[in-house]
Amino acid sequence: MTIDAHHRVLIVGGGSAGISVAARLRRGGVDGIGLVEPSATHYYQPLWTLVGGGRAGARTSARPQRSVLPRGVSWIRGRVESVDPGQRTVGTSDGRTLGYDRLVVCPGIQLDWDQVPGMAEAVTTPHTSSNYTYELAPKTWELIRSMRSGTAVFTMPAGPIKCGGAPQKIAYLAADHWREQGVLKDIRVVLVLPTPGMFGVPVFARELERVAARYGIEVRTNSELTEVDPDGRAAVVVDHASGARDSIRFDMMHLVPPQSAPDWLKATPLADPADPAGYVEIDRHTLRHVRHPEIFALGDAGSSPNSKTGAAIRKQAPVVARNVAASLAGTGALPASYDGYSSCPITTSRHSMLLAEFDYTLRPRPTFPLLDTTRERRDMWYLKRYGLPFLYWNLMLRGLA
Repeated sequence: MTIDAHHRVLIVGGGSAGISVAARLRRGGVDGIGLVEPSATHYYQPLWTLVGGGRAGARTSARPQRSVLPRGVSWIRGRVESVDPGQRTVGTSDGRTLGYDRLVVCPGIQLDWDQVPGMAEAVTTPHTSSNYTYELAPKTWELIRSMRSGTAVFTMPAGPIKCGGAPQKIAYLAADHWREQGVLKDIRVVLVLPTPGMFGVPVFARELERVAARYGIEVRTNSELTEVDPDGRAAVVVDHASGARDSIRFDMMHLVPPQSAPDWLKATPLADPADPAGYVEIDRHTLRHVRHPEIFALGDAGSSPNSKTGAAIRKQAPVVARNVAASLAGTGALPASYDGYSSCPITTSRHSMLLAEFDYTLRPRPTFPLLDTTRERRDMWYLKRYGLPFLYWNLMLRGLA
């Protein structure tokens, strides 16, 4: 086998996880780092909800990939399609073979538009959009802004998705805009959730129930979109608790597709064989692969049972960086442990936000213990709109936060 390049640490994925780990490793004095990423643009994806809600511009969420790459890290512009843990190699789609001493896998998550009949076609029509892509988020705002009456449907799929609060956030931003415009009374807002409640942590669920009731939103829990008729503008929703099937005609719809690990990752020995979604099988605390000790994973593609958010990555990145460095040094037991911390900053209006922070125990884990963050707050809105983007671009991606 011919190795085109060998790296002491090879990172698959140049999103928030890959860049953050690379920056922390470099700050820790680790050299010989390669990062495989096909895209020339780096996105701050949490801003896309605000783009869809008319509270931010899409361009502010994008920067050139090279501008966020840490100094001393080799950017391999390509797409990974295979991993051989036995040979410690990674294969790219253009035929290159890359060797590694340690591998960090964080390619993100895959949007499975084709899993729901009609969904892929629906987002190409004038009445349907999604904040889950950079290209579509501005369209969401156009639909919200132009709507004066009718039925608006907002959906969430079953299974893990990135930013689990996003399907609700856009519904609240839309409803608040319609309230400001005086047309909310003429719009039926339907929120379809696969979960038995509004949120997995009771104290935050109760607050979101109050928010939904304030706007008169029709919440369908234990329910899921199973089919879309793009031309007839009909959404088929199944209530899994009762088995009832309902066809809702809509005037606008915001879709969130089912999600899974990238197909190429599912086909590798890294995937959890018990999980059809194909996430990398890692220890939930050390974030090291359970069968291949030279491999680590974090972010959306990992199997750890935390919410898939940027806040989780911010806590995972230092754990992976410390443990990779310790593994390279051969110091024995891994020193760092991840406790499952995650945060869902849920916009509840165009001027307020609920900061839901929790860990593996599903107990609240407030960063600001002197503030009551179990309720929606106006000051948290400024954190979402301005504080978190600043933190991301200037501190997190530089390995400083």
